[in-house]
Amino acid sequence: MRRLTLTVTPEQAGKDVNTLLRKELHLSGSSVRRAKQLPDGILLDGRPVFTSARTAEGQTLSVFVGDTVFSEQIQAVPGPLDILYEDQDLLIINKDGYTPVHPSQGHHGDTLANFLMAYYDQIGLRAAFHPVNRLDRGTSGLMAVAKHPHAHELLQQQLQDGRLTRTYLAVCQGVPDPWTGTVDAPICREPGSVLRRMVSPEGADARTHYEVLAQRGGRSLVRLQLETGRTHQIRVHMTHMGCPLVGDFLYGTETEELPDRFALHSASIRLFQPVTGEEIALEAPLPEELIRLF
Repeated sequence: MRRLTLTVTPEQAGKDVNTLLRKELHLSGSSVRRAKQLPDGILLDGRPVFTSARTAEGQTLSVFVGDTVFSEQIQAVPGPLDILYEDQDLLIINKDGYTPVHPSQGHHGDTLANFLMAYYDQIGLRAAFHPVNRLDRGTSGLMAVAKHPHAHELLQQQLQDGRLTRTYLAVCQGVPDPWTGTVDAPICREPGSVLRRMVSPEGADARTHYEVLAQRGGRSLVRLQLETGRTHQIRVHMTHMGCPLVGDFLYGTETEELPDRFALHSASIRLFQPVTGEEIALEAPLPEELIRLF
């Protein structure tokens, strides 16, 4: 059970519990409401209190920030997990390019969510599935998963305000011209399609910064950084430039060189630990199946 604690300082003394939870421990209104639902959700010197209670210097304020609602529909199924970083609040996983993140039709027990639920059972953690940045089934690389709703909310804020950054590597068919630039092209759902997206003036703002690292044999290795996070953004923007990702069955052409996935890899991630503020930066090398394409 993840709890946060605060020892009331002279400067904080006299302030009510709600103020300290919101201003000092950075809990959202929904996090405070979740804690209030539990008999021991909010404690002052070990005793349950209302959020209106006034505090005194030296008292210890404690709040539960774990889950009260769980992902019961996600079956725990043991499976491979490449965990590169883990603490009380989050994990960073290096996902392969063949595993879906969420259960869906045809994938009820072979997803990252299934494997993570089994891992939580193994370590005795009672938690729901809280992915921060999502990767398509055909995309490999780094993704962050929060262990509780409070961490998820704070990491989502980082994602929205640009403090959580991700860099991708892609092998494209063709070479973007110029070699360095920004694709600033709004994206919307393609009419009549459940999956496909398209560039359209009616779409949501979408910006992708790119740089060609090398080109060979009509293909290019491209580094990309997202300024926004639209569905299929990199795939749509590279196709818009005339350089679809190798193996992209939805926006380009499948290839026997890369069965069951396409050439996109989440190569690095940088974020700040949601409770301590410590910077966390990790990299994952390009998988062998993508190296062979170039």
